[in-house]
Amino acid sequence: MSKTILITGATGNVASAILPHLTGKGVTVRGLVRDPAKAAKLGIETVKGDLEVHHELPKAFAGADTVVIIHPPGPRAPAQSSNALWAAKQADVPRLVFSSSNAPLGDNAYPASEDKPMAPLSPYGAGKATGEAYCSAFHGAYGMDAVAVRFSNAYGPRSARKTNVIPLFIRKAMAGEPLTIYGDGTQTRDFVFVTDLANGLIRAATTPGVGGEVFQLASGVETSLNDLVGMIREVSGSDLEVKHEPPRAGEIQRNYSLIGKAEDRLGYRPEVVLADGVQRTWQWFASQAQLV
Repeated sequence: MSKTILITGATGNVASAILPHLTGKGVTVRGLVRDPAKAAKLGIETVKGDLEVHHELPKAFAGADTVVIIHPPGPRAPAQSSNALWAAKQADVPRLVFSSSNAPLGDNAYPASEDKPMAPLSPYGAGKATGEAYCSAFHGAYGMDAVAVRFSNAYGPRSARKTNVIPLFIRKAMAGEPLTIYGDGTQTRDFVFVTDLANGLIRAATTPGVGGEVFQLASGVETSLNDLVGMIREVSGSDLEVKHEPPRAGEIQRNYSLIGKAEDRLGYRPEVVLADGVQRTWQWFASQAQLV
């Protein structure tokens, strides 16, 4: 039987990139949007609702088998997470998946794993930590199947508005502009392709017996920015200029995730290696440039 998954923040950068890859995988996808008229390009059913307006949410959530909370960072994020959890409880939604990140771990994020204590170093990280805590509390107090998944650095097609490093470097390379690295380029990240992230979300939404759990959704591979630049040089066919600036204060130098728990409990298997994913992302950006 098809599952109905409702994604909050459906027009946001992360959700809108993931949505196309959720359809056709045995699930029906709906998007929660503030203005349905502005969401026509999503190509899915949408329902009107705002995470800031609690009384709208139970009706919007009704009939969903899973609600996936994806919202932008900001001072209202903890309240939005609380609103969504209360509304899911009122609407008797069987499963809720909260999209988190490694930010709650702070300096403990190398390597990131589910068993490390949370010690956020930023308001963004504190907001994600609060969302994870709400999931744990609703599972413990009400038996809700609330699951938290920590995304690593997502990338892929449909990321024209994203400001993280891969789409930023691709836009710069296509414009013939130098790529700026803060530091010597040995800092590392874990880049996960959007289709792998979508598959992980579906498994978090549909796997029984994982309520109250936290899972790392990532590639499990540590990649330096210098190696990333080499891959972009390869797909661009040009010798890109790289400018080095002083390291930024507070930037995490090394970061990747251990994904064994997601592999064992969810059957999660990332399939897209970074070089192939960069090429596919480059091709998408090139196709958009041809349409302008």
